[in-house]
Amino acid sequence: MKVRMSCVGLRNLLQGLSFSVKYYSKHNHLQTICLYSKIQQKKCHILDCSGSTCTHKTLPAGNILPWRLFSCKQEGTKIPSKRMQNTSIITSEPLYKNLLKSEQENWNDISARYKAMTERIKEKLEELHKYTFNSVSPRIRFGENVYFEENGYIFLSKADDVDEGNVDVLFSTKDLGFSDAFIQRIRISPDQRYMAISFKSENSEEATCVIMKLDHSPVVEEVIPSVFSFEWATNDVLYYTSQKNLKCQNVFMTTFTDQKHTKLVYTEQDARFFVDIYCTKDRRFLTINSNSKTTSEVWLIDCRHPFKLPALVQARTKGVIYHIEHRNDELYILTTYGELAEYKLMKAPVASSGMENWQLVYALEKKTKLVDLEMFTDHCVMFLKNAGHLYLNVISFVSHLVQSIELPTWACEFELESHPEHTTSTCYFQLTSPVHPPKCFAYSFKENNLIEQAVQEVPIITNCHTTRLLAKSKDETLVPITVFHSMNSKELHRKPLLVHVYGAYGIDLNMSFKEEKLMLIEEGWILAYCHVRGGGELGLSWHKDGCQYNKLKGLHDLKACIMLLHQLGFSQPKYTALAAASAGGVLAGALCNTDPELIRAMVLQCYPSVFITAYENDQRIPLTGVLQYVQKLRKAALDHASRTSKKGNWIPSIILDIQANGNHCDSSWEDSMNEVARHLAFLNKELEEVCHLQHHTKSGK
Repeated sequence: MKVRMSCVGLRNLLQGLSFSVKYYSKHNHLQTICLYSKIQQKKCHILDCSGSTCTHKTLPAGNILPWRLFSCKQEGTKIPSKRMQNTSIITSEPLYKNLLKSEQENWNDISARYKAMTERIKEKLEELHKYTFNSVSPRIRFGENVYFEENGYIFLSKADDVDEGNVDVLFSTKDLGFSDAFIQRIRISPDQRYMAISFKSENSEEATCVIMKLDHSPVVEEVIPSVFSFEWATNDVLYYTSQKNLKCQNVFMTTFTDQKHTKLVYTEQDARFFVDIYCTKDRRFLTINSNSKTTSEVWLIDCRHPFKLPALVQARTKGVIYHIEHRNDELYILTTYGELAEYKLMKAPVASSGMENWQLVYALEKKTKLVDLEMFTDHCVMFLKNAGHLYLNVISFVSHLVQSIELPTWACEFELESHPEHTTSTCYFQLTSPVHPPKCFAYSFKENNLIEQAVQEVPIITNCHTTRLLAKSKDETLVPITVFHSMNSKELHRKPLLVHVYGAYGIDLNMSFKEEKLMLIEEGWILAYCHVRGGGELGLSWHKDGCQYNKLKGLHDLKACIMLLHQLGFSQPKYTALAAASAGGVLAGALCNTDPELIRAMVLQCYPSVFITAYENDQRIPLTGVLQYVQKLRKAALDHASRTSKKGNWIPSIILDIQANGNHCDSSWEDSMNEVARHLAFLNKELEEVCHLQHHTKSGK
């Protein structure tokens, strides 16, 4: 479910409510009870590589996460609680169908008022998309070859020729029967004979993995349904994890020798743990990573002996998260183990990898977020974030020195190469922001300098100013805010402001480039990103300080951020909108109830208008709950308006847009553009009505 409010733009408000129960105390202070379970020690099953083979059937495409993230929990790998899975709010099937039909008819009637503006916004987004789409395509460097994807085609080029346009087309997704799906992950075998590629459709969260044999005329070797992650152990041995009902607990091995076979090699029995596969940078080991919200366990598969049983690195220990890299017969362990529960880099011999042998290599500074880590032959590169600022720390394994590399002040997100080479002397990455398309950068270990790579310029003038602020929350904690606005904007207090918030699962606000954000800047909007507690922007402690019984701190942070923005002249309440994704809806919904005067408050306690987008086939948010929520919200808003009726008051719009296609996590570019256009049309229309109503009230009309 996705939600937009004219002064509360919410995505998936109920997602947050699935793990949180909110209520008012006698003193009307918002409180939160978070439901959580204790981690228990349970054994895993390791299966020998013998027995019957597994067969595969072709199923629809689905979702897959391409990279490991160093946060407490990846929202994309969330396991629904039994309470969520068994939700049956509307018990009568006829009642459900009647409500669904009623809401669809209501949307058809209401949508006409937004049609003209929606079409105008879509035209602008399409124009921007022509210039920004694949302006810098992610590339996989493999020796002298470079593989990349554009517009559904897989290309191969020599590294020196790729920028000159000398490329070969290997195949297209349409040829494989996946024209309506998009690519989420590509892995190439060490000898480059095979390519494993995952496809996902917008109506499913499960991916289909297709293995291509890269001859002169590439052919499909095998199709594996419901795959989450996969890696090549050798030239012809692939390990992968299967996904079912948003859970991932089994690891399989399949071979592409003369006698093909598939074996189950690992099973995770604890439903709270999610399993994925990762390949170390030097391709020496595959790691089977079993992670819960707070605890992890890693098993090693030696790529030199892929048929041997996996070896345990360290048995799961409550509260300890760790990830593994490898270099020179030593494991480099990124872990929360130790006195301060922040990430630190440690190492241990492969032969004796237990926790008692872990030695400290480097500890992160306080309130620093580790975004990712890359291992090279003689260096380790840490991609870091502090109070919104991005920078690199380069650790030399030769001199044992740490070099800190500053990055452009506008940068808000790293985008790393899909599978960079281990031995290269250069680290390649991209930098982006909500209003800056990705730019390629390279750091040379030899030259010790940062290079902005020459690429074809995007013909868009991002005449945008980036401001970073610190708001003082209720308990005196300083909360970072990142603000974007046009340099040409005057009288900022009269401009519309779109505030973004998340604050959950230790995950940062999404600040990657979006065409609609650039369009809003060009039309005079101010964009603000509030990095409140509960998110991961300032490290693991920042998340812990805003979750469970500390959830109210995130609400106080959000309120402080919006108040500071208004005090500094960035818009004012009646022109302010709030956008939140998924679990971020908890904070947005709470602010809407506790401090509605901060967002589009013509009259104190005037409840904001709400635009909700839901999907019929959303596995995470049952449509039955959304329908009942909208009915109750609509009734509450009308009851409140009738009780507080006076001149100038208005009745908020509560709109539900139900889409037959799409799901909680992903959608196609076209569907995403249509959805964004509807959301922005709604916001513009509602804010226009604020100005219109204010004018008539003052004039006495």
